[in-house]
Amino acid sequence: MEKMPYSPELDVAETMRTTETRSSESGLASWRDRLPTLVGRSVTLRELRTSDAPALFAALATEQVSRFISPPPSTVEGFEKFIAWTHRQRSVGQYVCFAVVPKGSDRAVGIFQIRSLELAFETAEWGFALASEFWGTGAFIDGAEQAIEFAFETLGVHRLEARAAVRNGRGNGALRKLGAVQECVLRRSFLKNGEYLDQALWTILAEEWRANADLAIWDEQTTLIH
Repeated sequence: MEKMPYSPELDVAETMRTTETRSSESGLASWRDRLPTLVGRSVTLRELRTSDAPALFAALATEQVSRFISPPPSTVEGFEKFIAWTHRQRSVGQYVCFAVVPKGSDRAVGIFQIRSLELAFETAEWGFALASEFWGTGAFIDGAEQAIEFAFETLGVHRLEARAAVRNGRGNGALRKLGAVQECVLRRSFLKNGEYLDQALWTILAEEWRANADLAIWDEQTTLIH
């Protein structure tokens, strides 16, 4: 999700829309009220907090991290507004954003986002950004597996899409490692620093993800038996 779905000018309009929607709905799904905390091997995914703004600004506003994504908020205050927006979008059931927190810490070092592309979340787009100091540590794979599992098992996603600039070798390699399938190249589809870049479109289907998970469990059990 290289194009961030948030922009500061959405703040007022989204606040009004959220209030109207919540007043007209009942029995909201529990994740709409608050995201669960997902605990992995090396990182935890949890709800974003306003207090995460300084840490996220330090982690994600660097040139190295933001090279192939839409420009993140340029100030700590901007990140505070972004966090408030993520809560509003989650409450109306259109979008979720998890903070990535390393084991043994409470400092947010990245985010995982999932955005509905259809009303019922059957097709969704996901994206991520992680502080460069955690690249190559296994933190991404651990967090990504939790985010994907949440998308399929809790949100009910059937098809999960991701877009990565063709030049972004690390991002494309990470998606391939997760088992995503590259379906096509979207030519000149992402504007970055005045230049239109080609993007690869990657997908993961729920049934393929579950089949791979079942195979991994089977391999583990047969290894233990032998």
